[in-house]
Amino acid sequence: MSLQKFLLSFTFFKQVFLALLIVCATLFLFMYWIGFTTNHGQEITVPNLSKMTLEEAEDKLDELDLDYELLDTVDYNPSFPKLAIVNQDPKAGSKVKENRVIYVKINAQAYAKVRLPELVQKTYRQAVPTLNALGLTVGDTTYVPNLAKDMVLEMNINGKPIKAGQQVLKMTKINLVLGDGKIGFEDEDLENTNPIDSTEITD
Repeated sequence: MSLQKFLLSFTFFKQVFLALLIVCATLFLFMYWIGFTTNHGQEITVPNLSKMTLEEAEDKLDELDLDYELLDTVDYNPSFPKLAIVNQDPKAGSKVKENRVIYVKINAQAYAKVRLPELVQKTYRQAVPTLNALGLTVGDTTYVPNLAKDMVLEMNINGKPIKAGQQVLKMTKINLVLGDGKIGFEDEDLENTNPIDSTEITD
């Protein structure tokens, strides 16, 4: 039989059909196996772990065939219980597959300590952002006679003087003693005032 006749014969088309059938069946079985091993189409909704302890979160995730990993401890946030979960990734409501790891961050047990910066001889406008950047706040401000207006002369906590370099807890209120800018000007005004001549003028 010539090649041309063979290519046009029923036997050739039958073999091609069987080969295509085998290829299609193989692809179908492969895709089914891939879908089965990767849990294709099976998604789990990530629960909200906010304010849970690690033990509570572990129990919750075990029920859903999920796992967790602690990434870090963040600065203390009074809105959350101590050592409770503050952040999670993926977020609550996300769709994930079985055995997915949920990364969490927990709240610290207390405010961290920071070193008090040197504010004496700085202006009030300089002191406020410096304290805020360290997580501290400005408490009461008291003015005392001094030539430099709004210049920081002293720092204290609840009336107890403190110095730069001391460690204090974040969110501590730092009271500032400032100059009122009045001293010196009053003395100058007095010096420029002409004394009253009490000598009687006689004809």
